[in-house]
Amino acid sequence: MEVADVLEWHGVSAPLRRPVMVLALTGWFDAAGAATMALRHLTDANEVELVATIDADPFYDFTQVRPEARFDEDDEREIVWPNNDVVAIRYPNALRDVVILNGVEPHTAWKTYVRSVIACYLRLGCEAMVTVGAAPDAVPHTRAPIVVGSSVDPDLARSLGLSKPSYQGMTGVVGVLQTECEKEKLPAVSLRVGVPYYLDYSQHPQSSAALLQHLGHVLGVPTGSAELAADVERWRGLHDEAMRSDPELARQVSGLERQYDQMTEAAIPSADDLADQFQKFLDDQP
Repeated sequence: MEVADVLEWHGVSAPLRRPVMVLALTGWFDAAGAATMALRHLTDANEVELVATIDADPFYDFTQVRPEARFDEDDEREIVWPNNDVVAIRYPNALRDVVILNGVEPHTAWKTYVRSVIACYLRLGCEAMVTVGAAPDAVPHTRAPIVVGSSVDPDLARSLGLSKPSYQGMTGVVGVLQTECEKEKLPAVSLRVGVPYYLDYSQHPQSSAALLQHLGHVLGVPTGSAELAADVERWRGLHDEAMRSDPELARQVSGLERQYDQMTEAAIPSADDLADQFQKFLDDQP
């Protein structure tokens, strides 16, 4: 199966300005849906231009991720497949535009899927890849979520104060994509937020807001993280109520708070000049 068989190219109305591709996928690297929720907020809050679509048919077991039957605006019945649209957001008052793929982790043909993503990256002239994800972590919901960043590119890691990946074990498509970017010598950054492990499948918009805040620092574009404040407050109230009704959970959270307060709040810099450092790295590339 070739990329040309699965990638439908829609094109752009005008060239993008120094774009960076940002990607999140549901599944392995999206605890509580925090990463995909963050990018969904970004696309809902801005005017987007559809530039490409990755066909769902070759990549999914539809008994696991089932398509949905819906009625459209004309009351016509339609089937909605797992979405892997690539869209562009133009920021006329910022230095760059952003290309977003907020999709569904495929079940099969991962190599073809990753090649399709990189084909979009190259065709749109992107300067870097930023993947965002979320994972269960030993952090309390009563504190600001911790965002960590890493890059396999030593120069990029050094310029942004990031670590090099040290994880070994089972991975997802995001891990495969990061490795492929390394092989192709494409600058790539991974941002990951920790979601309190005891929340199970509850939403945690505070983690989404933290990802958006750090993403805005890195890219130098407005992400509207503050606009999630109402959702953050509502879910914080629900989580507090659950803690009050469960003494054992309350003891766990108290212990996590003590551990948290002894740690550094974030593993990547959040200073206002982080975007300048990122831009300087990109400017130095051939």
